[in-house]
Amino acid sequence: MVGLIIAIVIIVAIVLWIIGVYNRLITLKNRVENAWHQIDVQLQRRYDLIENLVNTVKGYAKHEKEIFEKVAEARAKAMGATSPAEKAKAEGELTSTLKTLFAVAEAYPELKANENFLQLQEELTSTENKVAYARQAYNDTVYMFNKTIQLFPNNIIAGMLGFKPFEYFETESSEVRKAPKVQF
Repeated sequence: MVGLIIAIVIIVAIVLWIIGVYNRLITLKNRVENAWHQIDVQLQRRYDLIENLVNTVKGYAKHEKEIFEKVAEARAKAMGATSPAEKAKAEGELTSTLKTLFAVAEAYPELKANENFLQLQEELTSTENKVAYARQAYNDTVYMFNKTIQLFPNNIIAGMLGFKPFEYFETESSEVRKAPKVQF
């Protein structure tokens, strides 16, 4: 009788432990997905600002058609990317084309003094900071989830329940990794 009670207690403890591990994994999985959506929110804001910025620059630099097309193409590619690797690659290309757009803007003093242009530039800088923070939060959350599913004995439960590691959001472009060169 005592052996049966001990066996039942052990089985109940194991079931409760499995439920606890499962609930922790679901919580972490949802946090990763939420962090990914936060990146999307900030990137959508960035895309909207870029469109407004391009339209402002177009008013001053009508003959710079090629750069506008490149920015629009890079923006569309970035908006269509789905995985962290695709998104990171597309964002690197978009950042590169934006540098070219700002270089074009430098050639137009009246544009550089335009209040709307300056405000859009400031908002874009602010949004870039928010995007960087959202990427960091996403990667931190991915780290916690991936670590949890890899630790023993959680890895047994995670494997049985089909939990897979999430992909980090990493920039691939060496151009993006370089610090901007500022000259006076």
